[in-house]
Amino acid sequence: MTTRRLFLAATALASACAFATPSLAQSGKVTVVTSFSKDVTDPIKQAFEKANPGLTLEVQNRNTNAGVKFVEETRSNPQSDLFWASAPDAFEVLKGKKLLQQYAPKAKGIPEKIGSYPINDKEGYYFGFAASGYGIMWNERYLKANRIPEPKEWSDLAKPVYHNHVSIASPARSGTTHLTIETILQGEGWDKGWGAIKAMAGNFNQIAERSFGVPDAVNSGQVGVGIVIDFFAFSAQGAGFPVKFVYPSVTTVVPANVGIIAGAPNKAGAEAFIEYLLSPAGQDILLSPTIRRLPVNPEAYAKAPAGFPNPFKDKAFQGMITFDVDKSESRTGVVDTLFDQLISFQLDDLKAVTKLMQDVEQGLAKKDNAQARVLLAEARQAVAAMPVTEAQASNDADIKGAFRGGKEGKTRQAEFERKWAAFAKENYAKAKAKAEQALALVR
Repeated sequence: MTTRRLFLAATALASACAFATPSLAQSGKVTVVTSFSKDVTDPIKQAFEKANPGLTLEVQNRNTNAGVKFVEETRSNPQSDLFWASAPDAFEVLKGKKLLQQYAPKAKGIPEKIGSYPINDKEGYYFGFAASGYGIMWNERYLKANRIPEPKEWSDLAKPVYHNHVSIASPARSGTTHLTIETILQGEGWDKGWGAIKAMAGNFNQIAERSFGVPDAVNSGQVGVGIVIDFFAFSAQGAGFPVKFVYPSVTTVVPANVGIIAGAPNKAGAEAFIEYLLSPAGQDILLSPTIRRLPVNPEAYAKAPAGFPNPFKDKAFQGMITFDVDKSESRTGVVDTLFDQLISFQLDDLKAVTKLMQDVEQGLAKKDNAQARVLLAEARQAVAAMPVTEAQASNDADIKGAFRGGKEGKTRQAEFERKWAAFAKENYAKAKAKAEQALALVR
């Protein structure tokens, strides 16, 4: 065959393939890194693929922190197209490291804000597809069987009746739990907030590795109460579990987001996924029983089940705190590490001294003693004490440098971890000794 004939044959074949093969936006694999469980991703995957014949959604499930790290580690050869998670500060990290690319969604009808929080990144690097609120879920049967009242506020979970009945995930391994902890710190203030968190923690039954381990434990009746993102409770209700949920007065509502990874192998496919999530069909599927997330399009709530929260109309959402994502992002590593060193890794000691202080309170109700009250107050102060101030956590150059990564940073971080763990051990031991003295006075 002559060169000309080869050229003409190749041209004809290419032309035929062009007509036979769908466009990139309608074909190929779209890979998404997400912290969402299969209960959320499977229905959306099926609906997206049905609406976009030729596209296949590949879901890589990682917790939020691990997902961010994966995107960072593969930046020279991106392996995924989208990042999809609840934590807005994770998207700020990716944006700051130039690991997301801009896009302008075509979807209509989505407002600028939900509550007091912007739905989309103002520069177009990530987009809210649903809203998330943080609060408390509980198993009705469990609480009735154990004669435990329904909680309303974070402070309720610090009461003696909840001892060993509460579960939470570690914020170091759950972006949604980090947001919950950060919301309490922002709403209550650093010292009061940590005091409230430690008071609750003294009643923890367990600290789960992943965020969805908490609703699983509540649904099955392993524990009575869980500190969760709202849709865990709503989807459990949709599945028929006997659970309820409440937004405490100190909480927030923020968008759950999706963004296109810089250098995405299938950028057009990633754009198609975003458009689907924001379309009427994509917003409607958020209300399905296994998902039950708050849509960002107000029109979707016309199809919501009776009693379902509506952040665009319910007054409770208008009074929620305005979450400061920059503050959260700037101290994420410090807050998560403080939680682990003061609570996760010291849980047995914290629970033991909490139970002692609760016993002293009960003793004082029967036999008042001024000295015991002083000792109890000193014990509480020792438990609530923090090894760093808010200013240090946010602005101290030595601390910030230790949590920026790198070999030197990791060495310094390990030093802070040891220092903070020793601080907790010493203070809990001091509190235990004072509580024991107080208990002896009221027996």
